[in-house]
Amino acid sequence: MMEKRRVILVTDGDEFACRAIEQVAAEIGGRCISRSQGNPTKLSGEQLVELILQTPHDPVFVMFDDCGALGEGAGEQALRYVATHEQIEVLGALAVASNTHQHEWTKVHVSIDRDGVITEYGVDKEGVRDLEIGRINGDTVYCLDQLNIPLIVGIGDIGKMGYRDHAKYGAPITRKAVELILERSGGHAGKRKETDSADREEAR
Repeated sequence: MMEKRRVILVTDGDEFACRAIEQVAAEIGGRCISRSQGNPTKLSGEQLVELILQTPHDPVFVMFDDCGALGEGAGEQALRYVATHEQIEVLGALAVASNTHQHEWTKVHVSIDRDGVITEYGVDKEGVRDLEIGRINGDTVYCLDQLNIPLIVGIGDIGKMGYRDHAKYGAPITRKAVELILERSGGHAGKRKETDSADREEAR
């Protein structure tokens, strides 16, 4: 039987998001595909799957970013390919809010606001609760509704939110969202290793 790699999708690919995701991945013993960083996404879905399958343990975090492209841009095309690949098991997605003017949005199961509170409402880029229940506006979220994702968590701008989620503080909002996905999936964190930093470099 083909072994699947457990993956968490992240709809943001800028430098701040990458640092935050790397921090959280190291703390829980997961892996971050640092080479998936890009605004917009530079690697294809095929290339990302190849990198995911090379990782020694999971969960594996992969970033996707459309850089404001209308409709399904390069980031979402890669996301769709990864999410539907037969060797990938998607545990959940961090749906990152943005001040998009293209009216792109997605349904979310729950959101995490800038104070780390779980809410049924959506959140905006700053992590402030929105007025609508169960949806967020975002840049790279157009296709999430069409995919079979067990848990979609809405979140503000990863690594930012007025420094509340900065990597130097341990990216606590992102970490809480990740822990929620792992808890709901019945998954456990990966192996803690002294070579976590080296592991991240290998995936670059």
